Amino acid sequence: MGIDELNRVALPVTAAEPDHVFGHGVTLALDGIVAELRGVRERWRDATRRPREIGGRELPSREALADIVASLRGALFPMRLGPPDLRQESEDYYVGHTLDVALNRLLAQVKLELGYHARHGGPPDADIDAHALSVVRDFGASLPAIRALLDSDVLAAFQGDPAARSVDEVLVCYPGIRAVIAHRIAHRLHRLGVPLLARIVAEISHGETGIDIHPGATIGAGFFIDHGTGVVIGETAEIGCNVRLYQAVTLGAKRFEIDADGHLAKGGARHPRVEDDVVIYAGATILGRIVIGRGATIGGNVWLTHSVAPGSRINQASTRDDSGNDRAGH
Repeated sequence: MGIDELNRVALPVTAAEPDHVFGHGVTLALDGIVAELRGVRERWRDATRRPREIGGRELPSREALADIVASLRGALFPMRLGPPDLRQESEDYYVGHTLDVALNRLLAQVKLELGYHARHGGPPDADIDAHALSVVRDFGASLPAIRALLDSDVLAAFQGDPAARSVDEVLVCYPGIRAVIAHRIAHRLHRLGVPLLARIVAEISHGETGIDIHPGATIGAGFFIDHGTGVVIGETAEIGCNVRLYQAVTLGAKRFEIDADGHLAKGGARHPRVEDDVVIYAGATILGRIVIGRGATIGGNVWLTHSVAPGSRINQASTRDDSGNDRAGH
């Protein structure tokens, strides 16, 4: 039964039928639960000044975006991440058809986000349909450049992991590559002014891979996350070209500014800048708006809150003074 059919079916929940019978004679008073949940929703809507009028869904769909990203992966790498029965003579047809469906579905999600922002304190949008179409056209036009960036990421993974037997193995198996594919898509959406869609895409990937990359993070070509579990890259992090990270690396904020009302201040550059050709080993924590110079190597489990010069080799011992006290914040 489709959603339209469900909307036409009357399913009354009334006080005349207070109990709903389950197996083994168990009854649950669902009417009361439904009524209390409605009351909680209404109080929340009143407290947050949400409209009470009846309408459709106003937020983008996580499920729809998961399907869109899966289709985009297939369109970007049709013979390896596309359908198993695809043949090369049908490759262009598959890519065209898949993009037609995926981008039209993305258009609907962009409209939802733009409408949501316009209703909840964002700048007025005179023509949401035209704005959404412009976003999706720009996104579609960027897909060849995204594919070229991803080729550099896949090659970096193959060259950087002695266990990798082929670039194909890297593409279809490595969670770090799956996370980077999602990030390249999410970052473009973020730059095009739909940050909620971008964040949903990023968090779907986070759940799948254990790798948490904020879509606002800027990452250059040839990026490789080896193993990957537990990696965290913050919103304002900037990562150069040919950078390699291992599992459980954090590129985070050292402290958060407080506004006049005592709330965390939004925005502001607060995450590290990592220059080209840097390697950061497992478990390293790098915090604050510091610079990791070109060609530096950061050892495993290092806690670092100060900038390091290009070509530096930093390990746990080099971040402590003779008394054993951490001096990383100096």
